Amino acid sequence: MNTGAIDANRIQSMLAQLKAAAQNPASNMNINAIGPAALKESQQTGKVDFAAALKASLNHVNNAQVNAETLGKNFVLGDDKVSLSDVMIAGQKANISFQATVQVRNKLVSAYQDIMNMPV
Repeated sequence: MNTGAIDANRIQSMLAQLKAAAQNPASNMNINAIGPAALKESQQTGKVDFAAALKASLNHVNNAQVNAETLGKNFVLGDDKVSLSDVMIAGQKANISFQATVQVRNKLVSAYQDIMNMPV
């Protein structure tokens, strides 16, 4: 009897999905992740407001983290609609989004320091 164990077919299915996503990461990009306000402005003026794009990106990361936390709480509370794989995938998406945001921040700080140290 195998109570509480994850079916091997489900594991193989998840691995196949992760491999497919890794092969084509550009297809997972959502153009609306930039934000509707920034997208609308870019269509009107041909420019994207950096502050609006940055704010929309941070909101996207925050929403991913809130979603992962909500799924985790629902799973712990015993909601049958939430599977462990959904919780883990949402958590990893939130983690990757956050790590990417930290790396962008580090690059921006480094660029700012380089500019400030330039002789005039």
